[in-house]
Amino acid sequence: MDGFLAWLVGLVALVIPGFGATEPPHYNGYVEARYVYASPSTAGPLETISVREGDTVLAGDLLFRLRSEQQVALLQGAEARVAAAEAGLKNLTTGSRADELDVIQASLQKAQADMSLAQDSATRSDKLFAQGLVPQSKLDQDRATLASAEAAVRQLEAQLKVAELPARSEQQVQAEANLTAAQADAEKANADLADRTITAPAAGRIERVFFDAGEIVAAGTPVVSILPEGALKVKFYVPEAARASFAMGDKLAVSCDGCPTGLSASISFFASDPQFTPPVIYSRDERQRLSYLIEATLDGASLHPGQPVTVERQP
Repeated sequence: MDGFLAWLVGLVALVIPGFGATEPPHYNGYVEARYVYASPSTAGPLETISVREGDTVLAGDLLFRLRSEQQVALLQGAEARVAAAEAGLKNLTTGSRADELDVIQASLQKAQADMSLAQDSATRSDKLFAQGLVPQSKLDQDRATLASAEAAVRQLEAQLKVAELPARSEQQVQAEANLTAAQADAEKANADLADRTITAPAAGRIERVFFDAGEIVAAGTPVVSILPEGALKVKFYVPEAARASFAMGDKLAVSCDGCPTGLSASISFFASDPQFTPPVIYSRDERQRLSYLIEATLDGASLHPGQPVTVERQP
């Protein structure tokens, strides 16, 4: 009797495919891409765009540039202020220039010669006054001339000493602070200029270029999107009763219409909160009615972002 039932089930299975066999559970989903977006940190008009949709780039490759005339001018002004601050600090720390010192030294030499002459005249007047040959007024006049000459020498000696000394510490501190501030402004201006050139943050394929050269871009607005290698993931939905049967790292078989066989994926994320209805439901019956806009040729990738897929456990 058991043999007859087995024979009957086999016969029915030949007539009705799938009778007597349990189809492994499968789940419908779609492919999603994790894009990397390149955007400027400051606003401005686009000067050049160096890539096109479908191009392959490496990390660090030039993507686009913004116009930078204003940033160049600001940098030049900041560098000029740095040069002026450096010159001012050097002048305070090294004293007067050599030409200025030469003038003071020449004046001092003349004053010393005048003092020597005044000393001779005063000495001669003292002797003549003692002999009664000159009046008191002449002696007083020569002594006053000598005192004036001596004072002039002392003044020029002090002036030369001051000219050879650096500025006071407070002035040097102020000059150093001005130089530091000017250098900081120059560094910021240089960084602002560098920010006008945007390079690829990651290697991959240029997916979209959202602007054309000449258009004005706001700060933080994506200009180029990049699809890095290995940035595709499959999103699918399972019922609550089947959730516990999956675990992180589980291998899944992935299939889709027109796709090569042998595709697989690994579970990398579990949502903590349930979604009562998936945002898009793809069934194998309705899949043939769907159509997708294709704007670029894939460079050897096996799946398209947005591709409906069927997921099941690998045998």
